[in-house]
Parts: sequence; C-alpha cells; structure tokens
Amino acid sequence: MKEIRFFYVPDAAEANQLPEEEAQHCIRVLRLQIGDEIMLMDGAGTFYKAEIVNVQSKKCFYQIVETEPQAKEWGGWLHLALAPTKNMDRVEWLAEKATEIGFDELTFLNCKNSERKVVKNERVDKILISAVKQSRKSCKPILNEMLDFKAFIQQVEDYEQKFIAHCYDERDVLGESVSVGEMKDMGRGKPFLYDILQSGKKTVVLIGPEGDFSLEEVRYALQHGFEPVSLGKSRLRTETAALVAVQMMQMKNFY
Repeated sequence: MKEIRFFYVPDAAEANQLPEEEAQHCIRVLRLQIGDEIMLMDGAGTFYKAEIVNVQSKKCFYQIVETEPQAKEWGGWLHLALAPTKNMDRVEWLAEKATEIGFDELTFLNCKNSERKVVKNERVDKILISAVKQSRKSCKPILNEMLDFKAFIQQVEDYEQKFIAHCYDERDVLGESVSVGEMKDMGRGKPFLYDILQSGKKTVVLIGPEGDFSLEEVRYALQHGFEPVSLGKSRLRTETAALVAVQMMQMKNFY
C-alpha cells in the first residue's frame, strides 16, 4: 500500500495549490503526479484528504476530497517558555523533539543571564512545521517573538498553573525573612513538577538560561503566582530541562 504524504498548508480549505516549498518537495523530490492522493494539514486541527489535479512547473494544484477534523491528543494548554542557548542547534533540536512529543505554545525569554538575545523565528518555525508533518500532529505549536522576562510574566497572569524551574535553594530566594517553620518546610525541597501538575489546565513552565534565572527574576515570578519546581535530581542543560518539562506536561495531559 502506497504511503500517503502529508503537506503543511495553513489555508488548505480556501486554497487550491500547495505552497511553493511544499510543491517543490511534492513534484521534484517525491515525484507525485496527477491523480495521486495527498494529505494536507492546516496546523489548526484539521486534515484534508486531497487529490493532485494539475502540475505545472513549480506549482501543484489539488482538490479536496474529504475534510477530517482532528481531536487534540492531550488536554489543557501546554506552554513552554525558555531562555534560548547560545548554540542555536540545541534550541532547534528542542523545538523539533518537543513538537514530536506534543505541546501548544513556545516563547523565548530574554533573561538577565541569557547568552542569546536574538532568535530568528523563521528558521525555528520551519523546524516546527517539519516536526508536525513527521509526527502527524494536527496542531502546530504557536511560536511567539522573544519577550523580556518580566513582560512575559505579566502576559500569563490568567494561566491556571504557572511553574518556574530553577536551581536555587529556597532560603536563597526568600532571604533573611524566612521563619523557623518555613525553614523546616524548605528541607523538603522544591516539589517534583510531575507530582503537582494537574491535567486539563492552562499551564506554563519557565526554563532559564545555562546560568539560571537571576534571584530577582525568580522572586518576581513567585510574586506573580509561579510555583518553584524540580525536574529531578540531575542538573540538566537548558534544552534537556525544557524537553523534560514538555514530556511531563504531555504525560499528565495525555488522554
């Protein structure tokens, strides 16, 4: 049985031809022809079974045969916000793998200790599209422009679950105002993210740069309703920590 090929077409329902890059892949690489069946995905929750009806040089025209709305495979809304690493290859790897696992939104943060202050979203978006097609996800993650840390914190005030993963001891964060009772509670350490995640919630997890968030940033997040969490006993690189967080959110919310 011939494998049906998937193509990303954001306006699939209104258009009648593949975007130029997808058309090139269809015609020149896969060598599909008139009459071949293809599957279109709009990245917003719908697949479209279609048939190639015309091929002209760099253009590939199609006709939709069937519309197939897709139910999302997980509940809630899963938002990952992280400070990108200096090495963009690691960020791109994360974007690909997190998309294959499944999440809803990605924001890059400009933090005090960030090694990278600029991210070219066009390149990252192409990786998200490729990963969506490869993993056959019906929804492409939303990719936001980079935001300053405090601006982002203010934008997610309405989230039901807000977590920040950092490496500081609780006493470092709270300072000298800590009571004896609070010191006893601190001995238990930060809660493990997976243990306190609730399914079906609008959730955001913050992952800091290699040098961690600054104490000021951690305190600011806590003042705005974020909960400090642990991702395990190992000290993880930024992209590894981010992927672990996505996996935990996905597992907790998987239907």
